Amino acid sequence: MNDIMQRMADRPPGTLRRMAGVSLLELLTVVTIIGILGMIAIPSYRQYTRRAHRTEAKDALLQLVTNEERFYLQNRRYGTIAELAAANFPVVSENGVYTMAINTVNGLAVDYTATATPAAGGGTNGVIMTDDAECASFSITSQGVKSAAPDPSNRCW
Repeated sequence: MNDIMQRMADRPPGTLRRMAGVSLLELLTVVTIIGILGMIAIPSYRQYTRRAHRTEAKDALLQLVTNEERFYLQNRRYGTIAELAAANFPVVSENGVYTMAINTVNGLAVDYTATATPAAGGGTNGVIMTDDAECASFSITSQGVKSAAPDPSNRCW
């Protein structure tokens, strides 16, 4: 203990011991850097999540088309959503982000258009698919013609 006291006494007068810690300026710099990284990362993450949900919709539509063909082989006509559900075929997307619909042409069950539209409140991690302005809904016909709406860049499928 005497050694510490001696060292303090040997210092020139007016010199202060430097305090260890973080200054307010250093803390604000770190917070600013984290904020900038967050501003870059969050939109990128949301775009990634949107693409994953779009893939979920396309997979659900392709599975629905497969189940329609199975139904056709058994019943010699295409089924409605209610009939497919009654036959234990899945009629919603995997995570419930999209709802499926089947429209028959002229009320006949010989031709159909299957559509996947975002469910109200559907989406995960803060990404609501009803807000998707690029690929809001997907559809496929019994002939295999795929389309999306609004699809301004023609790259949804």
